[in-house]
Amino acid sequence: MFGIDGSEFLLFAVVALVVIGPKDLPKAMRVVGRFVGKARAMSRHFRSGIDAMIREAELEEMETKWKAENERIMAQYADPVLPPPHVEAPAPPLAIEAPAVDVPAPEPELPLGAPAVETPVEAKP
Repeated sequence: MFGIDGSEFLLFAVVALVVIGPKDLPKAMRVVGRFVGKARAMSRHFRSGIDAMIREAELEEMETKWKAENERIMAQYADPVLPPPHVEAPAPPLAIEAPAVDVPAPEPELPLGAPAVETPVEAKP
């Protein structure tokens, strides 16, 4: 961290102990710790904002490339039967007439409670 090795950190701690004093050193370390924490949080927030902007720019660039590639592929492999996507297809006819078909008339229904008529069966000799 900051390129400080063990001997330099020890020298810094001894100078802080002599200058600040043993009584006020814990308070000073708390203040320094809070300041370093806030600085790290601000740095993290700034970095995440920059990363988000970079991702958005990359996505926009990829979308334009994909759109151009899609148009190239659609032009290359266009189906001759289907109209191009920018041309409107003709409207379907409003009514379709079905051919006339002879439909047999339905058998009449018996009213409720009427006895069913049985057809006589011929007995075989």
